[in-house]
Amino acid sequence: MSRQDWPTWLPIRDELRDLSPYGAPQLELPIRLNTNENPYQVSERLQSALQSAISKTLRNLNRYPDRDALELRSALARSITDSTGMPIDENWIWAANGSNEIIQSIDLAFAGDALGFEPSYSMHPIIARTVGKKWHAIERDANFQVDLESAQHAIDSTGARLVFLTTPNNPTGNALSITAIEELARFTFERGALLVVDEAYAEFSSQPSAVSLLRAYPNLLVIRTMSKAFAFAGARLGYLIADPKVIAAMLLVRLPYHLSSLTQAAVLAAIELRAELTRDIDSIRSARGDLTKELTQLGLKVYPSEANFLLFTGFSGTSHDLWQRLTAQGVLIRDVGIANHLRVTIGTRSENRAFLDAISELVRG
Repeated sequence: MSRQDWPTWLPIRDELRDLSPYGAPQLELPIRLNTNENPYQVSERLQSALQSAISKTLRNLNRYPDRDALELRSALARSITDSTGMPIDENWIWAANGSNEIIQSIDLAFAGDALGFEPSYSMHPIIARTVGKKWHAIERDANFQVDLESAQHAIDSTGARLVFLTTPNNPTGNALSITAIEELARFTFERGALLVVDEAYAEFSSQPSAVSLLRAYPNLLVIRTMSKAFAFAGARLGYLIADPKVIAAMLLVRLPYHLSSLTQAAVLAAIELRAELTRDIDSIRSARGDLTKELTQLGLKVYPSEANFLLFTGFSGTSHDLWQRLTAQGVLIRDVGIANHLRVTIGTRSENRAFLDAISELVRG
């Protein structure tokens, strides 16, 4: 719905008039490689554990869930401690319905303008604007990297108090080094700003997690999700790792009982079997390398990626034209709004093959 479509009787806020709802096309095509999901189903063992956990929870659906999800947060803290080596407890964790609710809670809890380095995850500016914040879009360089000097100048000139950094970045796939993240954490701390590092794709990356910097920089907030590497997108669970004072602020803005008993039970069962959830990460990384090689052999430019997707260019015609032609062949990838660029999610072996066959035919004519 565009600006002129809003009826005069509807008192919609001015900040929302020019916005469009977030969403990738949901088309029932044979090959769907457009939303960066893990292409592999959860194992039968985990499915059985989930069914058992949910079955037990059904007996008490007349009761509200644990309002603060303490057991779940404790389990997430143990998981993060095991994977990063940084000892934390539930006071360092907040969980919500996907990372988008985490982002919204941060925007609601903390004052000041928000800033991000674009192109990046489009929900960062959308959520900022929907809660009434001013958003400052800072362009990445020609290779979609964040230039530290330019970033620091932008933070100073805008006075932004919330700085969003996605690494590995979506939709470009590149990651910022831990050294650069630490420099930004130090810089923002000195200026009374928060640095929010969105690590939705961290499990696919070879770079160290920003979690390792948390004790040194209390203004650093790290967002994670179960949706990508953990093949748990349907469960909708995102979580924040941050100083306990930051987590306490989340309590001020969270909705009562925002995580259902069913969600908490399912995620607890999944964390107990997290090795089952991460078993396919190496396969996805390997397939990412193979897909990069084959697309490059077609004469396309593929950007280096630390995530479970690839951004590519170098084809003739517009990105929307190629997207439509692939869709006509039953292959759905993502037009991310960057001129003459498209993004493809790493799929299963057969899905990747179908995509390569289709694009090869179209590119070679």
